[in-house]
Amino acid sequence: MSILIAYWTSSGNTGLIADAIKEGITASGQSADLRMVSDITPQEAAKYDKIALGCPSMGVEQLEEFEFEPFYAALKEHISGKKIILFGSYGWGDGEWMRNWEEDVRASGALLVKDGLTVNETPDDDAKEAAKALGQALVKA
Repeated sequence: MSILIAYWTSSGNTGLIADAIKEGITASGQSADLRMVSDITPQEAAKYDKIALGCPSMGVEQLEEFEFEPFYAALKEHISGKKIILFGSYGWGDGEWMRNWEEDVRASGALLVKDGLTVNETPDDDAKEAAKALGQALVKA
């Protein structure tokens, strides 16, 4: 089983969540490739069995539009039937970007393992534990 954690981050907060998800995956006895979306093509990402996608809320509660959105738009053509988890940080709003993203992933035919993880600003210890549990849930799915 191959697992990818692909994310975009500006402040580093979403990267910290990605690191914690990877810890949860490795604690479950699996390995995962951790990649920023600038370092992997959607076609390469589509080859993985399970995928964790991370992007913070940007602008008016939307996915980052210059790197992450184009990556995700190309990838979603290939995720039908794949087990997916979503995560990201935010500094304002109520998580609308995550709800919209979840809906879009489901409409693409992917199987969301759990609801997306949203973390306000820098992840604290509780958020890191939630991220580890999310990684473990992806392994078990």
